[in-house]
Amino acid sequence: MIEGIIFDLDGVIVDTAKYHFQAWKRMAAELGVNFTEVENEQLKGVSRRGSIDKILNWGGISLSEEEIEKWMRIKNEWYLEYVAGMQPSEILPGADRIIAEAKSLGLKVSLGSASKNSRFILEKVNLIDQFDAIVDGTVVSASKPDPEVFLTGAKQLGLEPSKCLVFEDAVAGVQAANNGNMKVIGVGDSTILAEATLTFPNLENVRLKEDIIDKI
Repeated sequence: MIEGIIFDLDGVIVDTAKYHFQAWKRMAAELGVNFTEVENEQLKGVSRRGSIDKILNWGGISLSEEEIEKWMRIKNEWYLEYVAGMQPSEILPGADRIIAEAKSLGLKVSLGSASKNSRFILEKVNLIDQFDAIVDGTVVSASKPDPEVFLTGAKQLGLEPSKCLVFEDAVAGVQAANNGNMKVIGVGDSTILAEATLTFPNLENVRLKEDIIDKI
């Protein structure tokens, strides 16, 4: 029986992925590294440090720890510039309704995201008060597909992992949920997210109870 829902942020609740892409592309250009949508796809669900390590590796670049810290800080400043103007209208279709339905069913709700800016973003789109727990990159260090972020979310909700349902849009996130012994709803391409329990192209017309909970 599902008692808690854990949501990823990027690509599930809001699309801040486009702002990450702009910031990473800007940083990569400064470093002379080619960065397209193809490379960006490989950063989904990966921590900021893990992402910069990948970009440096693609460019065959070696930087000191101090320089890496500097670039991580600069990239995040650029990203925050982009997201500072976010509005509730940027919530992805159906996401806020699914969260509201979860609350009406008496389910607990947590965020499970690698982002270190999740609270800032949830405040911008007026959703922060809907969450019973927020687990993000400020709380955990292991990147998905390590299940740490979801296991910590379950723990903060006071639930066994098997009683939690995860919503994810990235392969690494789906794998993390599976690794944590949780059911997982893939939001996006069913071919790419084939390891998910169920998949939907988006959440626009999805009903939490009838379309998901009653079927898993």
